[in-house]
Amino acid sequence: KRLEDAVASNDFIYGVICGSGINQDGASNGITAPNGAAQEELIVDVYEKYGINPENITYVEAHGTGTKLGDPIEGNALVRAFKKFTTKRSYCSVGSAKSHVGHTGAAAAVTGLIKVLQSLKHKQIPSLLHFAALNPLIEFADSPFYISTQVTEWKSIGDAPRMAALNSFGHSGTN
Repeated sequence: KRLEDAVASNDFIYGVICGSGINQDGASNGITAPNGAAQEELIVDVYEKYGINPENITYVEAHGTGTKLGDPIEGNALVRAFKKFTTKRSYCSVGSAKSHVGHTGAAAAVTGLIKVLQSLKHKQIPSLLHFAALNPLIEFADSPFYISTQVTEWKSIGDAPRMAALNSFGHSGTN
């Protein structure tokens, strides 16, 4: 629902979508191998188009499925994109609903969105369930990102609202 319509209806508002985007990988390493350059380009384009400052994003709901190939591509695309805007380190948690419910196929992004909205509602960042060790190919050292290993209170930065990002892609090469 549009924000003004939700306000007019006196609806409870869990979150507001500030921007979104879509692109296509083009040539890739196969149907299940995402294109990191295309993901990075889309993330940067969305933040620039909508005036979103990644320093205000303190949680990213990643598409991550626990794969040795896809997770480093996605994680490193996030790192490169955020580093174009900030030099801040270890301030943004990364998680994935898939560690809790498995892959929901075509509903993966909706599942991630529900998780983000519930996290906003409860003011908590969930832990990444079953996380033992970061894939050594994911370059989170000296980056804005960290993995939340326990449920933590999701605090606002000053008076600003809590902000999250949702990253998702499909088998077709659509980000």
